[in-house]
Amino acid sequence: MLNVHKLWLLTSLCVIVTIVLYFQSEIARLEDSYRKLEFRIAQSHTDSRQFFPKETQKDDEDLVVIYNRVPKTGSTSFVGVAYDLCKKNHFKVLHINITANMHVMSLNNQYKFAQNVTRWHDVKPALYHGHMAFLNFDRLGTTSKPIFINLIRKPLDRLVSYYYFLRHGDNFRPHLVRKKHGDKMTFDECVEKSQPDCDPDNMWLQVPFFCGHAAECWKPGSAWALQQAKHNLVNNYLVVGVTEEMLDFISVLEQVLPRLFKGATEHYLSSNKSHLRQTSSKIDPSQRTIEIIEQSNVWKMENELYEFALEHFKFVKRKILLRETNSVAQVYFYEKIRPK
Repeated sequence: MLNVHKLWLLTSLCVIVTIVLYFQSEIARLEDSYRKLEFRIAQSHTDSRQFFPKETQKDDEDLVVIYNRVPKTGSTSFVGVAYDLCKKNHFKVLHINITANMHVMSLNNQYKFAQNVTRWHDVKPALYHGHMAFLNFDRLGTTSKPIFINLIRKPLDRLVSYYYFLRHGDNFRPHLVRKKHGDKMTFDECVEKSQPDCDPDNMWLQVPFFCGHAAECWKPGSAWALQQAKHNLVNNYLVVGVTEEMLDFISVLEQVLPRLFKGATEHYLSSNKSHLRQTSSKIDPSQRTIEIIEQSNVWKMENELYEFALEHFKFVKRKILLRETNSVAQVYFYEKIRPK
């Protein structure tokens, strides 16, 4: 009799658990259906409650994007995508070639470039790219401003890549002889011997690229330059991605700037653009070398900018790429418009 009673209790408990799990599943399903229905209703009303000025198409045709690409951050791969898309999407891609690869323009050329870029309507819409520091168009008297985008890379990775690039070149132009060709010294050996080519001060490049054309930007270890770089990254760049997440960077741009980057994600995935330019014969630094480099103030500042950019990019893409559980595409609309 006791066993029968236990069996009855166990059966009852299983039934209760099954019912609870069923209702939990139904509640979750109904909540999901409600969210989807709410989103569809909002979408159906969006067009009638948003304002689309007639100039929108013209504004798209006036679009100017400047990619002031930092060397050895994967910029060739990204630009390769733009060159492949420009004919299909009907925009121009122009390389900014500055004498002797200077990263800072003279004041007169800053002014001329700003006026030229904003007024050269025959090539609009356009993507300009080149190894140059951020240029503040507000101080140059232009009536319109271009959109800035960029990529940033872990500072030591970028330095090591550049070190071996100068010695072995890359697979993009394998027959071009670089200025350190024939030098067999490894990066570890260079650091051990305190040679100038691996001086941590050589990492001072991403901070000044985002900081701009001020003299203080180019002083290694300047705290002012770092703060200015952060300010510009947040306030004067539309999107700053990281080399390690190139695909996400391209996907975000496709969502935000479809006039230029429509189809960019699919093209990047289906082509060889993700490995367009790789440094040949690169040797990863030892742990000892990493520890030495990371003691430098310049590395700490450059890494602070990188971590700042990475966190900001994650924040941006979270709202666009919708990879969070139960996330839905964001819409906006106007309501309670008075008087009727």
